[in-house]
Amino acid sequence: MSPIIWIPLTALLVALHSSLQHEFIHGHPTRSPRLNAALGFPALGMLIPYERFRALHLTHHRTADLTDPLADPESAYLSPVEWRRCPASWRRVLTLNNTLIGRCILGPSILLGRFYRDELKRIRAGEQGIALAWMKHGCALSLPILWLTRVCDIHPALYVAGSGYLGLSVLMIRTFAEHQASADPGRRTVVIEDRSPLSMLFLNNNLHAVHHAFPGAAWYRLPELLQRYRPQFLGQADAYHFRGYRELLGRYALRPKEPVAYPDVSRDPL
Repeated sequence: MSPIIWIPLTALLVALHSSLQHEFIHGHPTRSPRLNAALGFPALGMLIPYERFRALHLTHHRTADLTDPLADPESAYLSPVEWRRCPASWRRVLTLNNTLIGRCILGPSILLGRFYRDELKRIRAGEQGIALAWMKHGCALSLPILWLTRVCDIHPALYVAGSGYLGLSVLMIRTFAEHQASADPGRRTVVIEDRSPLSMLFLNNNLHAVHHAFPGAAWYRLPELLQRYRPQFLGQADAYHFRGYRELLGRYALRPKEPVAYPDVSRDPL
């Protein structure tokens, strides 16, 4: 099969498996964390260890300072100090990354660069369990690498650079608008009422505010919970809400959605 065909197809599988990993982290489809973790190994995108994804994502859910880059490991913002230290050329790149098209093209590289840098710092600082998580990830990759090389005759580097990167690009569509800085905790997490195939690919995680309110609810329950508690999620005129990814694309395809530096939420500029 031509790479023009298999790279996009496997990229969609990478994105779907990442959505499934998210379900495994939150206790589905079984009640056994070990069995769920076994289903998450290895990450088909190969770029991020499942155990590190799990640890950082649970920290993201536990923090009371959602979106604050000093407290939330999944924050897309930079601290004001880090922003001031950035060269002007890098500021332009990061500003472009805050457009939807820029996020899909540049986002995976920026995300992975920050992630690997921080992981290396943690390992050097002797933070417990991180080096072991990476070792497990490396061992778990042996089976898909054997499959790629012996069965599919595909070089793993081509798979990672093509399918892995493109799969992350697809996921950038979901994560682009998941959160925003706000003084009101109820306006920090989005509801995107999308009915396109993307909502299935993301396992309804576009209803992200519902997921944060009910993190133990399985993906297929989120639409029902949105309808049941719709006034709480969307009753306010300034609710963080989009009618679909088409609306998101129309607004922010080439326009930055928000600043790169974490804003002073006491002024609630967003």
